[in-house]
Amino acid sequence: MDSFPLGRFSVARIGLGAIQLPGSGAFGPPRDRDAALTVLRRAVELGVDHIDTAQFYGPNVSNELIREALHPYPANLALVSKVGARRDNAGGWVPLADPADFRSDIEANLRTLGVDQLAVVNLRLMDNDRPDERFDELLSVMIAARDEGLIGGIGLSNVTLEHLLRALQHTEIACVQNAFNPVDRSATPVLEECTARGIAFVPFFSLRSPFAPPDQVLGHDAVQRAAARLDRSPAQIALAWALSVAPNVLLIPGTSSVQHLEENLAVADIELDGEAREQLNTIAA
Repeated sequence: MDSFPLGRFSVARIGLGAIQLPGSGAFGPPRDRDAALTVLRRAVELGVDHIDTAQFYGPNVSNELIREALHPYPANLALVSKVGARRDNAGGWVPLADPADFRSDIEANLRTLGVDQLAVVNLRLMDNDRPDERFDELLSVMIAARDEGLIGGIGLSNVTLEHLLRALQHTEIACVQNAFNPVDRSATPVLEECTARGIAFVPFFSLRSPFAPPDQVLGHDAVQRAAARLDRSPAQIALAWALSVAPNVLLIPGTSSVQHLEENLAVADIELDGEAREQLNTIAA
């Protein structure tokens, strides 16, 4: 499988997102703990060297599962997390307000994963966060954590092109995580800037958004037609399309199923033909 730089690591272009390992909505314990542990171990057996997680998945649950399944970790395994929210008692998402909380959550990730340094930590912004003085203050927290050796690289998540350009005035950026799929390409300007600068672009909601109809991507006629013609699943077609968009795209599809894990990793061997790419490229247009 092709690889691309992610901080000091060079990782395969298909990794694993841990968001589906806890219970429904990334909240509470997994429905099947043994199955979750098996997915993590099988992923590493199959060459996955990039796992994306967060302290607020559970909370704590995904990090604890990763540690139980894989610690001591392979030397080439890039563990990536994010800070910017916590969970309330009902599973709601609560944005962090105090910059000190961003630092404490970086430290909480280190404790629960059992590591001295994370490969990358993403500064996860909420939809109404602006590229202003508050953003600079939060970025300074990340820079300090990197300079102290707690994180290897700084990432950004859910950002605009203005956020990215402002951040680059202050520091190097290892990756950007934004929503991106054949239907939602609003992050295209950010992707293009990352591609031009050699920054990893890590899509989330590659297959569906929880804020959109469940069949918006996988049920789209163009995705369904390509899947039927190429004898692949709609999910494999959507992921293969994302890989084909730019060489710096790193996928982190989440799953709690070994079968789906193996299907996701098989996407590395799929090469979309011209007809499929043309059909998929016309969706957003």
